[in-house]
Amino acid sequence: MKQSSKQSGLRFYVSIDVGGTAIKYGILDEGGAFIKKASCPTEAKEGGKRILSQLIEIVENAGQSIAEINSQGMLSGICISTAGMVDCKQGKILYSGELIPDYTGTEIKKTLENKFHVPCSVENDVNCAGLAELVSGAAKGFRNVLCLTVGTGIGGCIILNGEVYHGHGNCAGEVGYMYMDGSDFQTLGAGSIMSKKIAEQRQDIPENWNGRRIFEAAKQGDAECSRVIDEMAEILGKGIANICYVLNPQIVVLGGGVMEQREMMEPLIKDKLEKYLHLRPIVRNTTRIAFAEHGNDAGMLGAFYHFQKDHHK
Repeated sequence: MKQSSKQSGLRFYVSIDVGGTAIKYGILDEGGAFIKKASCPTEAKEGGKRILSQLIEIVENAGQSIAEINSQGMLSGICISTAGMVDCKQGKILYSGELIPDYTGTEIKKTLENKFHVPCSVENDVNCAGLAELVSGAAKGFRNVLCLTVGTGIGGCIILNGEVYHGHGNCAGEVGYMYMDGSDFQTLGAGSIMSKKIAEQRQDIPENWNGRRIFEAAKQGDAECSRVIDEMAEILGKGIANICYVLNPQIVVLGGGVMEQREMMEPLIKDKLEKYLHLRPIVRNTTRIAFAEHGNDAGMLGAFYHFQKDHHK
């Protein structure tokens, strides 16, 4: 994504991506170019109220930064991407797991609009990442898309006819919870499973074996690390194939920390999909595999696109 150094126009937007460990935020101009980007730790253990306080602080600081960028600049919108199940219309958290205690029910949109008197939109972080890829990334030009983020867990974004599909209860795309092989998709196929397996084999703790270290060891010829990567790819291939049989997307976009290792993961994933999509060659032959292009900016950028769509730019 391009980084702008120009003060283009008077309208500026603050876009914030709330994750379990970090909050990334940036100021964008009307064209979606970043003027400024930064991040801070998510004080998740302090709960939902503290997250809301952090959002207020970030927006306040953004307003000051905009005044410095352009004396006639104005904050015209607040764009939020966040972990958890989101009611986009009300802009509140419907459900959040243990990662952020007491986050469920947090009224983000209402609180920020009342505080700053500018419009605010809120969307799930994986949906934002998918929207970013649809508008200006790997899925640009496609209308039926499956986006998966594979990191410590597995999240999904379903795009049908060019629109993010939220489902009846705003919880579509929760593919990590699919039952699979006596467990669930993300327990068996997320990056964290590799750390657990290697730590058990070497009588170590998982914290000493993050994904980056495991991939590097595999590249150096470590057979055990290569095996756990292949086992993870096997599960991912099976899970992606199952979803493709149901949705028949034009393209599957893979993102998240694990997929940053594209050199190793791409041939593995394609090989496993060849194996599990063999029952319907037409699905196998018409489904493209691509890797996300926006990296750490995806949530912020997708939140901006969601805001623009929500407020009919």
